[in-house]
Amino acid sequence: MQTEKIFFYLFAAILIIAASMVVTVRHSVRAALFLVLAFFTSAGLWLMLHAEFLAILLVLVYVGAVMVLFLFVVMSVDLDQGRLREGFGRHMPLGLVITGIVIAEMVAILNIDALALTAPETPAYSGSNVEAIGRLMFGEYIYPVEIASVILLVGIIAAISMTLRGRRQSRYIPVSEQLAANKRDRLRVVDLRDAPVDPSVTDHSGGGQS
Repeated sequence: MQTEKIFFYLFAAILIIAASMVVTVRHSVRAALFLVLAFFTSAGLWLMLHAEFLAILLVLVYVGAVMVLFLFVVMSVDLDQGRLREGFGRHMPLGLVITGIVIAEMVAILNIDALALTAPETPAYSGSNVEAIGRLMFGEYIYPVEIASVILLVGIIAAISMTLRGRRQSRYIPVSEQLAANKRDRLRVVDLRDAPVDPSVTDHSGGGQS
């Protein structure tokens, strides 16, 4: 039990530091790398809670796929870091107030006994994590899952549209012209026997002077 507490506080400290660096570093790529570290430490906490499937899913999906997409968008889109940070000091007091409210709510939830409240009893489930999550996602919470998938689809479309911004100076062929192309317009057969001979080219195979 003492070892679990040590690992919990270690992972929690790393997670807080990594999450703080995500919103404080100036370089976007470094912020994404700190977010990867936050995902890994969160996966460690999930493992300690005996939620192995969620931990593996967090590493494979978010670190292996979503963060690759984030890095691609960050490195493809020419972001003006100066404009993104405009008004940061002006909105800092409001952000601190909201942060304090969120922390107070978390402390209140953790101290349920102090508020004379009782936590609802959750029925024990003897199956695996995958089966339990599947029953909840595609049973009781099917509509929120579908709404989240639509939101992710909208985010993907927005990311692709941002990468295409300001790139029209490159060579672009309309799709209609590509479909209308045929071999007669793209291929010309030439008979080399009827081709004109360049007099500047001499044949050195007969032993002539070169």
